[in-house]
Amino acid sequence: MYVYSNMPVPGLQNVIIKKSDEVNGDFHLHVEVPKKQHRCKQCGEWTQRIHDYRTQKIQHLKIFERTTYLFYRKRRYICICGKRFFEDNHLVKRYQRHSKEWNQALGLRVIQGKNFKDTAALFRTSPTTVMRRFDELATPMLNKVETLPPVIAIDEYKGDTSAGKYQVVIADGDTGQLLDILPDRSVDTVKEYLREKGSEVEMVIMDMSHAFKSAVKKALGSPVIVADRFHFCRYIYWALERVRRRVQSEFDDYDRKKCKRKKHIFYKREENLTENQRWHLERYLSMSPDLKLAYDLKKAFREWFERAKEIGVEQPSKVKEELNSFYLKVHEAGLSEFLQGIKTLKNWQKEILNSFAFDYSNGFVEGLNNQTKVIKRNAFGFRRYDRLRLKVLLHHQYKNTKDFQVG
Repeated sequence: MYVYSNMPVPGLQNVIIKKSDEVNGDFHLHVEVPKKQHRCKQCGEWTQRIHDYRTQKIQHLKIFERTTYLFYRKRRYICICGKRFFEDNHLVKRYQRHSKEWNQALGLRVIQGKNFKDTAALFRTSPTTVMRRFDELATPMLNKVETLPPVIAIDEYKGDTSAGKYQVVIADGDTGQLLDILPDRSVDTVKEYLREKGSEVEMVIMDMSHAFKSAVKKALGSPVIVADRFHFCRYIYWALERVRRRVQSEFDDYDRKKCKRKKHIFYKREENLTENQRWHLERYLSMSPDLKLAYDLKKAFREWFERAKEIGVEQPSKVKEELNSFYLKVHEAGLSEFLQGIKTLKNWQKEILNSFAFDYSNGFVEGLNNQTKVIKRNAFGFRRYDRLRLKVLLHHQYKNTKDFQVG
C-alpha cells in the first residue's frame, strides 16, 4: 500500500513513506521524495530524466522508543549533456549515514548532556562519533572574548587535562559570567592572555597568589587588585587551628580526642552555638589560656571583618585604622601562630582593604568552579583541555537558554 501523506514528523515532511516494518526490534521506514525537475550541476539545464535508483540506509531518530532506520530510495538524474547527479533532498547530507534530524538532536544533546558515553548510548552510536560531532559544533557556537571587561576575576581549579594539572578561570567581576579558561596557571600564560585581551581591564579580583599578582602587574601595569575575602580570612582561622592542635596535645587522652571531635565549635559564630556546644567551648577555653587568647583574637578579627563590610565603601581609612588595632592585639598576645598569620595579611594589606573599599569578592567564581567539577565528574574526567574548555564554556553560555539551534 502506498502512503502519500503522513503526520508532520520533524524531518519527514513531504516524504513518501512506501512501507514500514519492524525488524529485530528496529523500526524500518522505506521512503522516497517526490519527483521534480532538477538543474544540471554541469550545464545548468533542467531535467526530469531518471538514470537509476539507489537505496541508502540512514539512521534516524527513535520512533516509539525503537531505533529507526530510513531506507531512502534516491534517484539519479541524467542531463542531455550526459552528467549524472543525485536528487536534492532534506533527509540526509552527502556522505552521511545519519539523517539531518538525527544530527540536529545529537548536537543538542552533546552540548547539554552529561557526558559523551551516555549520549552515544542514547543515540545508538559510538563515543568517537559523538566526540567528533561535538568538535564540529562547539567551536563555531562559542562566543569568543575579544576584549575583557573593566572588572575581571581570576581563579584556578584542578582540571587534570593534557595541558596541565590546573587551569585558570577568567570571569566578569560585575555580571559573574564565565569568560574564558586558560590551559595552565603559569605566569607567562596568564600574562600573555591579559596583554592580548586586557586593554580595558581596570580591576582584578583574585586569591592571594603571587603568580597571578605578578602576571597582572606585568601585563596590565597598575590595575586595582582586590584580594578575595575567603582567602585572607582563612589565615586567621588557620592560626586558631594551629593553636588548638598545639594545646590539645597537652590534654589527657579523653579531652584530646573530644576536643578534636568538637573543633567546629571554635569556628562557629557564638550566637549559633547550641547549649551543649557552648558548654564544651567554655570548658576547653578554661583549660588553656593560649586557646582562650586565640579564640578572643578570632572573635576580634570577626568583629573587624563585619564592621569593615558595613563601612568599607564610605570609610576605608577607618577600616585600615581598625585593622592596625587588630595587629596590635596580636602582637600583645604574642602567639606565634597569629604573628605568622598577620604577616601574610600585612603583605597583602592594600589588596585586602580594596575588597571592602570596592565591595568585590571572588565567591561567585567558586560557584563556577563547583559547576565545572560536576561537569568533569559526570564525564569521568577530560583528557583533552580543549574539549573540557568548550564543554564548560558552552554549558555556562546556554544554561539559561531554553532553545538554541545547532548546524
